[in-house]
Amino acid sequence: MILVTGATGAVGREVAGRLADAGPVRILARRPERLTVRGTGVEVVQGAYGDRAALDRALRGVDAVFLVTNDPAEPDDERVAAAAAAAGVRHLVKLSMMAVEEPDAEDFITRRQRENEQAVRDSGVPWTFVRPRTFMSNTLSWAPGIRSAGVVRALYGDAPVACVDPRDVAAVAVAALTGTGHEGRAYAVSGPEAITAREQTAQLSRVLGRPLRFEELGVDAARTALMAKYPLPVAEAFLQSAERQRTGAKASVVPTVQELTGRPARPFRDWSAEHAEAFAPE
Repeated sequence: MILVTGATGAVGREVAGRLADAGPVRILARRPERLTVRGTGVEVVQGAYGDRAALDRALRGVDAVFLVTNDPAEPDDERVAAAAAAAGVRHLVKLSMMAVEEPDAEDFITRRQRENEQAVRDSGVPWTFVRPRTFMSNTLSWAPGIRSAGVVRALYGDAPVACVDPRDVAAVAVAALTGTGHEGRAYAVSGPEAITAREQTAQLSRVLGRPLRFEELGVDAARTALMAKYPLPVAEAFLQSAERQRTGAKASVVPTVQELTGRPARPFRDWSAEHAEAFAPE
């Protein structure tokens, strides 16, 4: 039995679906009604990371866990790792981020993920870290502006990032969860190319068959927009991350998807074509 957390998110949803296609899977969910993974082999335990009784129920009889951090300000990973150790779990695969291995990344979210990884190591449960670059699905935040005005507004339009399809991240995680020899390994995961926001806008324009305009946001405007949605430390972390991208720190491409799944990582043009409906006018 494998326990999946974060199954309503971009990667966790895909992990749970792939595992459910192959056999039984258990899901820990705060809001089970939001789950899209269904089936006779899917068992759902309702509960949050802070509910130790729910964690113990979810972990009973589990061999491996896929762990997604919910709130960077909460000790979620420590809670799950401690409960997993007590339950005798034999493998914990944690979704982390590529920036944790980059010394110049010192924003709040990256620091917390470094601490989370250490908490997993300290738990004594054999671990694997999956460290993706920025998700292609983050561009879904552009959808309202594209639908209403044909405009993409973002920081640093010429800053490259080797963004990755969440499905490829999930495929790497499933390979680690179901394969052998992955304990004690950390896998950086990127897409097949570094691409800028202007280039992504141009590709979306071709997919949608309509002109789109890119407007570069200033830092102050971006901060205002971020603070409308996130706490200050998280908003500032995103701004610091964008600054690192501007300097080229996120442009490196790694072959992990090919190595662990046997197929190349999907490029943004494929992801955008498959998600065109999300950007189409209402």
